[in-house]
Amino acid sequence: MFQHLFAEMNKMLQEIVTDYPSAEGARRNDLLCKYNMLHRLSDEVMDEWLAFAEKLSQFREHSDFPVQPEEAVQQEAPELAMDSFVRGQGYYKLLMYGKCIEQFKEVIQQHPDSLAARLYLAMAYLQEGDGETAWGHLNHMLALIRESKLKAMIYNALGCIRASQERFKEASELFSLSLLHDPALPEPSVNLEVCRKRGGKLHFGNQLVSLL
Repeated sequence: MFQHLFAEMNKMLQEIVTDYPSAEGARRNDLLCKYNMLHRLSDEVMDEWLAFAEKLSQFREHSDFPVQPEEAVQQEAPELAMDSFVRGQGYYKLLMYGKCIEQFKEVIQQHPDSLAARLYLAMAYLQEGDGETAWGHLNHMLALIRESKLKAMIYNALGCIRASQERFKEASELFSLSLLHDPALPEPSVNLEVCRKRGGKLHFGNQLVSLL
């Protein structure tokens, strides 16, 4: 029910990010007004959401509802029910990556091997431009993953970090490992060509992002 709202908010924010650096005069003022409106709206949405989530959590603690199938799944990954996890997801969707990181740090303090929390942290740090910290979280995930396709996506992401640092030899090795785990994954082959040419657009992988 909130997808349309967030889609419009993201669309408006992208317009601001794209146009504001070169905007002048009335256009610049218009973009600034839009930014202020988004900031107020995101704060209001988050405040209302957190207040509702707290009331819902309090009610559940004092009720005897039977466990539903969705809750049974959550029992296998208890961190999914943490307030910090829910807030972190919300902050990520609102592009508030610094606050997202704060929440998921709390999650991994209690659940250090949570793949979902590690992935959110890695992606948030990448958005903040901190590739080395993102590397640490992705690398931690590798030791926990058994599924070959997901391992391939993580190796590709690690390769992108190294390639962006112009450490092309290391990046090429990581992209090759990605292909070894999933030869059908398209991004590593493209990224290997980037490494060969020592330049070009890296393909991080939409499949990994879609897991969030």
